[in-house]
Amino acid sequence: MRQEKTIKRVEPYISASTYLPEITFKAVVLAILLTCLMAAANAYLVLKVGISVSACIPAAVISMAVLKMFRDSNILENNIVQTAASAGETIACALALVIPALIMMGFWNAFPYWLMTSITIVGGLLGVLLSVPLRRAMVVESDLKFPEGVATAEVLKAGNESASARGILFSAIAAATIKFCQTGLQIFADSIHVWGYVGNTVVGVTSGFSLALVGAGYVVGLQVGIAAIVGTIGTWMFAVPLYGALFGLPADAPDAYAAAVGIWSSKIRIVGVGMMLFGGLWMMLELFAPVRRAIASSLEAVRKVKNTGTGGILRTDSDIPITYVIFGLVLLILPIYIIFHNVISGSNIQLSFSMIMGVSIIVTILAFILTAIGSSIAAYMSGLVGMTTMPVSGVAIMATLVVSLVLMSLLGSHINFSTNADAAISAAAITILVATIVGCAAIISGDNLQDLKSGQLVGSTPWKQQVMLAVGVVVSALILAPIFQLLFEAYGIGDVLPRSDMDPAQALSAPKAALMAALSQAIFTQSMDWTMIMIGVVLGIVVLLIDNVLKKRQSVWRLPILAVAIGIYMPFDITTPLLMGGILSFIIQKGFAKRKKTVAEKALAEQRGLLFASGLIAGEALVGIFLAIPFVAYQSTNVFRIVPDAIKNSTDVLGLLVTLGMLYWFYRIASNTVKEK
Repeated sequence: MRQEKTIKRVEPYISASTYLPEITFKAVVLAILLTCLMAAANAYLVLKVGISVSACIPAAVISMAVLKMFRDSNILENNIVQTAASAGETIACALALVIPALIMMGFWNAFPYWLMTSITIVGGLLGVLLSVPLRRAMVVESDLKFPEGVATAEVLKAGNESASARGILFSAIAAATIKFCQTGLQIFADSIHVWGYVGNTVVGVTSGFSLALVGAGYVVGLQVGIAAIVGTIGTWMFAVPLYGALFGLPADAPDAYAAAVGIWSSKIRIVGVGMMLFGGLWMMLELFAPVRRAIASSLEAVRKVKNTGTGGILRTDSDIPITYVIFGLVLLILPIYIIFHNVISGSNIQLSFSMIMGVSIIVTILAFILTAIGSSIAAYMSGLVGMTTMPVSGVAIMATLVVSLVLMSLLGSHINFSTNADAAISAAAITILVATIVGCAAIISGDNLQDLKSGQLVGSTPWKQQVMLAVGVVVSALILAPIFQLLFEAYGIGDVLPRSDMDPAQALSAPKAALMAALSQAIFTQSMDWTMIMIGVVLGIVVLLIDNVLKKRQSVWRLPILAVAIGIYMPFDITTPLLMGGILSFIIQKGFAKRKKTVAEKALAEQRGLLFASGLIAGEALVGIFLAIPFVAYQSTNVFRIVPDAIKNSTDVLGLLVTLGMLYWFYRIASNTVKEK
């Protein structure tokens, strides 16, 4: 008979029997203000360079600084503020990764307020509701690390304890300074590329220098870093050179590294999407049992409340009741149907009224199913490697592929998309809108569980966090359409410029949205490379078989499908710092084993390492957020650039040396077991 997994209880910083104010007036006001700030800053960053930074820690730090001015503030209020404020950053990221594709493909010529706001609210609230049963399955019952959630909790606890705060302060200052020198002053490069031509192809290696990712890698450990680097090595050291040798290099690539990136982004990266698609479906099957137990536990809690009141449920284990979750999910069906009915009926796809209704119903059902799958994938990846490297665009691409195939099968006999460009654009736009809902839900689900991990560690009330995340979703949704419109009119997006006198060099490139636009249109014009998708699925099956063999042998090493897929899908310079942090953690743990340290000494060293890693994440994230303000004000990311001519060709070497120095400092701090006086 199968044994149920024993739940490992985590002792929170604030005990379940202690009741402190959480959702207070000052916390709500500050949360709303920070939500707007984080949303605006991150919208620009993602549109400009296609990357995002987690706002959990910056919001927590700002909240502590502001609420300390009030005599009766507490750690749970600060956690509530960062929970709501992080929604602004995550929602802005999801939208910026997908929605500008509608501008680029010509379906929109501006960002319509009510349509964009409605889609954002619906997608975000779906993510909040779907993450409620996932909390027990992934935060309580699993061994997932949730690195940014752990780091945020450490930052919050350190804010209450000045001695602990010193453990974070120095690494945070160092990481913030280095990030400013990388992104602001640009005297240190944030990566190094060593690529060259060999015969008729390219070979090389890349390493990133993100200290936030080093910190995240330290928290999640070596296994995740190894799994991701397996995908990365297979992609960049084997697949890219092999593809170049067999099919040739991009004709417009100015150098070897650009050629490698061109092959990866246009071809090999799609393999990662195929593997994510298979891995996501497989993970849904594996999550069925714990999610079922979570729902049953929540229903039991509802019955207990009805029979005995709330006295039998720990405050720190109280979610939004599952009955409310189910009611909310059912309630969201109608607005989703109305959105797609209006979009389809107003598009260039000529259909009868009954066909419009039928297609709208099918698309609504698909949106729900894909949202559930995408939210589970995002929540798992958030727990595995953190929000910074969570492949939200990969989840959106997965949704685009599925919806496009369904629409092609439904409408292909009525419309020849390959010859009807307007109909193809309209159909592609429908898939983008579904991908937007799925992306918003997925990123909010991952963000919510990261926040709930923080709450578990500090002792917050889960349902209060879930409510405040919904508040953050609504607030960010209400302001983002005007922000996107403002940025579009100020800079332009991609090659779409609102005015003829605008400088194309200043346009926001929105690289992920450009990929979405090209991908969705390629499917309907039948120019999509399905071979790469199927290769990804086959490789996913191979990885699954290897992982099952390791599991049966009870090996300490595992090979999770989604971790390997993220190594294929993400750039080379993202996975290498994750691996650095994982290797550092492994070396330190091995050193403790050889030196036979006591349990107390190991615990002290682990705390030091965790605090140092948290400081790295906090420092880089804070600077990443606040640099966006002058970048927007001056319409340039080079506003602080001061690179002297003497070192402009050596910034990558300087970046490498600084990173190695930080790794050595990290090692000395984390391996030290001498208690501070």
